[in-house]
Amino acid sequence: MQERHLDGQRYFKELAYTSEKYLIPFIESELPVTPGMRVLEIGCGMGGNLAPFVERGCRVTGVDLGQDRIANAAQMLHAEGNPDIELIAADIFTVSHLHRCFDLIVVHDVIEHIPEKDRFFESVREFLKPGGLLFMAFPAWQMPFGGQQQICRSRLLSHLPFFHLLPRPLYKGMLTLFKEPQGTIAELLSIKECGISIGQFRRYLKKHHYSIRRQMLYFINPHYEIKFHLRPRRLARWLGKCPYVRNFFCTSAFFLLKDQL
Repeated sequence: MQERHLDGQRYFKELAYTSEKYLIPFIESELPVTPGMRVLEIGCGMGGNLAPFVERGCRVTGVDLGQDRIANAAQMLHAEGNPDIELIAADIFTVSHLHRCFDLIVVHDVIEHIPEKDRFFESVREFLKPGGLLFMAFPAWQMPFGGQQQICRSRLLSHLPFFHLLPRPLYKGMLTLFKEPQGTIAELLSIKECGISIGQFRRYLKKHHYSIRRQMLYFINPHYEIKFHLRPRRLARWLGKCPYVRNFFCTSAFFLLKDQL
């Protein structure tokens, strides 16, 4: 497992940096981020993506399944006593008190973990104010680390590209051979079942009546700037138009969406 996944404060700062430098400018091409606007992040983890929104005076809500992650987010964001920060440890499908509250919803590197995608796309619109926007980003499944194998404890497996594309029995066998913990194996197999390509994502948008206000496909993920000291690079336009093939080269896909219902 890479060191940053064990160092919560470092990981928080890395996400905050990427959010400030790349996510917010992408969003502000359509929606200015201003004091008082309401922002929801689904799958907020320790809250790194939300930190720049807090600094700009937004009223933020973070929802995550992990009680420990929410507790860490409360510490990192200094949430205690701050009425503009709400952190909820829950499944987003069970949250009902936030109906039509938000100007912006952020779903960053989360959709590839959700098995019930149809249900998600129908449910998430219930949190948007009329005219609000939905930001979603995810790694294309077939890209070198689309299986998120960087969470492996084995140094070899955590740096081994494409092996998540093996048939499920071989993939599980390889993880077992390298003595990965059962929890890690279960998580990686779940990601294998839930991974999503760019084409699949666009089909979900069409099916559930979301329009694309802006999109950006990256050959070098913006987060790699601080993780690996690599300059972010967009995917060549011609390659981004090649169905299936683009999935092997797109390390992150940014979408800004509007509900058409």
